[in-house]
Amino acid sequence: MPANAETPTGRVVIGLDVGTTGVKAVAFGLDVSARAVAVREYPLLHPAPDQEIQDPAAIFGATTSALAECLSRVRNASVVGISLSAAMHGLMALDCGLHPITPLLTWADGRASAEALAFHRDGLAGDLQSSTGTPVHPMTPLSKLLWFSKNDPGTWAEARWWLSLKDFVLLGLTGTLATELSSASGTGLVDVSTKSWSQLALQACGVGEESLPDIVPTTFVAPLSADIAMKVGLPPGTPVVAGAADGPLSNVGTGAIFPGVAALSLGTSGAVRIVCDGPRTDRSGNTFCYPLVEPLWVVGAAISNGAEAVRWAGRTLLPEVAAGSDLDDVTLRRAASVPPGSDGLVMLPFLLPERAPLWSSNLFGAVIGLRHHHSSAHLIRACLEGVCLQMKVLVDRLDALHPLTSVRATGGAFRSPLWRQVMAAAVNRPFYVVGEAEGSALGAAALGLVALAQVTSLEEAIGVLSGQGGPEQTYVEASPAVVEVFAGIHERSQSMLEALTGTLSEHGVRP
Repeated sequence: MPANAETPTGRVVIGLDVGTTGVKAVAFGLDVSARAVAVREYPLLHPAPDQEIQDPAAIFGATTSALAECLSRVRNASVVGISLSAAMHGLMALDCGLHPITPLLTWADGRASAEALAFHRDGLAGDLQSSTGTPVHPMTPLSKLLWFSKNDPGTWAEARWWLSLKDFVLLGLTGTLATELSSASGTGLVDVSTKSWSQLALQACGVGEESLPDIVPTTFVAPLSADIAMKVGLPPGTPVVAGAADGPLSNVGTGAIFPGVAALSLGTSGAVRIVCDGPRTDRSGNTFCYPLVEPLWVVGAAISNGAEAVRWAGRTLLPEVAAGSDLDDVTLRRAASVPPGSDGLVMLPFLLPERAPLWSSNLFGAVIGLRHHHSSAHLIRACLEGVCLQMKVLVDRLDALHPLTSVRATGGAFRSPLWRQVMAAAVNRPFYVVGEAEGSALGAAALGLVALAQVTSLEEAIGVLSGQGGPEQTYVEASPAVVEVFAGIHERSQSMLEALTGTLSEHGVRP
């Protein structure tokens, strides 16, 4: 729990955010402005090239452990409910007994590259994108399902259910087999016009609707099961709100639910999103479109290579500290010792199959401008700057769709002054960092209050949970000189990207 936080009393709502590398349980006070936080981490496993998986049992164990610790800190409070947030695009199979028979294939898993490429070659990708609002990419369960049908017939035959991460958590907490609309839309299998499973997508990947959970609203409520209630210390039947996907909920948590205000999140990956009053599908595949709660939809774009790219640079270039718990701090200190612009070094940090703006699994990373005076610190800084400049591309794309007045940023990376300064200068918009606990966990809690009829709107919920002034935020002022430096680097990096994609195309590879 943060040092300046008070233990909530009176009524609380729990925002439970199950992310890519960890789960965060946050108790938000309804009667006083206070909160309690518990965090558990789990690894992202890499058993083979292009495979990024997780153990479902480890994730659920971490979830109940974090929930139990959070609740232990608010024993004197009345819990009105638990509301869920979870990472998108994961896929796992369950047998007839509802037991996992596969690991969770995360959004970062790239094994379905050939299947995604086939959709593009066959000319079906545009139709799927228009129908579902989700770009065709190896990240999506749409492509992963086709991979299983072609490459793992044993699992394909044994699988009774195909679930997302959120579905699995909801099932474990309540015994209810269902998928809420926001997370379901990230599968690439939901028709945005009907808000039901897309027959076009199901036929494309070969899965039957009977193998998928029923789609429920994000405000759907199920009772906490008796065994989990006893384990975490709650009354059986405590309301559990299905909630929404972590991306859309980040907009709620940062207060970016108004026209012109973008939410920028940076963790393992990164994304920028705005809220619209209806779906905005994009046949070209540049942006995604996911429902939040009527009538709000979230439009945005995501990169695969966020802060994890800089952690990779630290592990690779600083082997003497790679095993230490202070790796992130040492890595960022090294990067901060280099001036903006990395003394001419430019990096395209495509270490995982990249998403926006090209949605390519074949695009690889590159470093240009390497000279003898460059050190490991220069390479790390160039990687960090490369991540921020890719986020700038997403901001610019959304600005073209709807002019942006400000960017509100959230994520653990922004505890670092370096990440704050570089990102603010790279995106070159009025830039605010919102408290770390104010992201998807607060968004889930706010949506939960709406679902439980404690408030009448998301705006009211945000006010109740974070004070009438909205989420606490810090303005980050970018130096004009540094903004100019990054503008030049951006031009160079985009020229590099064009050259790289051109080379790939010349060799018959779709970038």
